[in-house]
Amino acid sequence: MSLLDEAARVRLRAHTPYSEFKVGAAIRSREGNLHLGCNVENIAYPEGTCAEAGAIAAMIAGGDTRIAEIAVIADSPDPVPPCGGCRQKLAEFADGDTPVLLANTAGKTLRTTVAELLPGAFSATHFKKD
Repeated sequence: MSLLDEAARVRLRAHTPYSEFKVGAAIRSREGNLHLGCNVENIAYPEGTCAEAGAIAAMIAGGDTRIAEIAVIADSPDPVPPCGGCRQKLAEFADGDTPVLLANTAGKTLRTTVAELLPGAFSATHFKKD
């Protein structure tokens, strides 16, 4: 199965009783392992979890630390880019040239990179003192 197929499969498990907007994400780590995440809503609406954040958490829990590639799929007219918070998370766990495949369930795709999603990302290097 492709990374996008895995994202589509986990998307079906999303818990979205309020928006019914299901998103699935699949990460392949540098170690070659697959990590999946889907969005999870709760009644405290902004406290839900994005699919990308869930996949990153699964990657860290699985013992991997860096993203080699990611695919994200949602049922929308066009491929949906990650929210701002998830763009920052991706920038922290991936290099700028890490490929990102965005897709909708109708088969439309957009290939981009982490750096194209979040140019000038904030990083730990900003904390270093001279």
